Amino acid sequence: MRIAAQLYTLRDFLKTEEDIAVTLQKVKDIGYNAVQVSGLGPIGDQALKDICDRVGLNICATHIPFANMENDLDAVIAQHKLWDCRYVGIGGLPGEYRTSAEGYVEFAKKASDIARRLKEAGLTFVYHNHAFEFCKFDGKSGMDILFDESDSSAFGFELDVHWVQAGGADPIEWIRKVDGRMQVIHLKDFIVNASSERLFAEVGEGNMNFRGILDACTATGVEWGAVEQDNCYGRDPFDCLAVSARNLKALGAEF
Repeated sequence: MRIAAQLYTLRDFLKTEEDIAVTLQKVKDIGYNAVQVSGLGPIGDQALKDICDRVGLNICATHIPFANMENDLDAVIAQHKLWDCRYVGIGGLPGEYRTSAEGYVEFAKKASDIARRLKEAGLTFVYHNHAFEFCKFDGKSGMDILFDESDSSAFGFELDVHWVQAGGADPIEWIRKVDGRMQVIHLKDFIVNASSERLFAEVGEGNMNFRGILDACTATGVEWGAVEQDNCYGRDPFDCLAVSARNLKALGAEF
């Protein structure tokens, strides 16, 4: 598995094309060689490709709105082909599907149709979870419904290990469960303060079992581990990405 930076961490520094160019150079200077595209301001597809090529960064995956896939999948395919990016990600379940088991089933079917078309184009659909998918409906979690009701040959997962654990599930068990259906994973840590509040943390600075997580990723053939920190609480997000990179390198991760 190779490590990438999830650009959502740096969303406040990606407002303009000029911002994006400066930010991507900083990401490269920290030691990352790949990024997941998310949280960018307005920029043309070719302009982003040119910046990444100039800086020396691969685009390993994306997060795009599900509506884009539903309304103009050909444009999504062309965009990802331009970027040499295989993994087409959705950042979360649209709200209208979240409140019932039937909603999860409906989404799994719709997304599977799209995933099969992406597969025909040589791309892979990947679903990124939060904690709410572990809400249970008659004893079965939404995440299990997505796993069971989607097309296992086309619908991929992009587990966020922080949110799996926040949802009360075991990230390592889930990595093993989606073996063969996951090539991109989100690496995100958390700490608990004296008031028992869960706070985002740099990878390796919190309480997640990253040694076990990385071993499970290796065992199941995960290709990319995207580092993400949703909130840096006033600290420099670039410094936070650097700390995560340092800790992951100490664990033997490759960049």
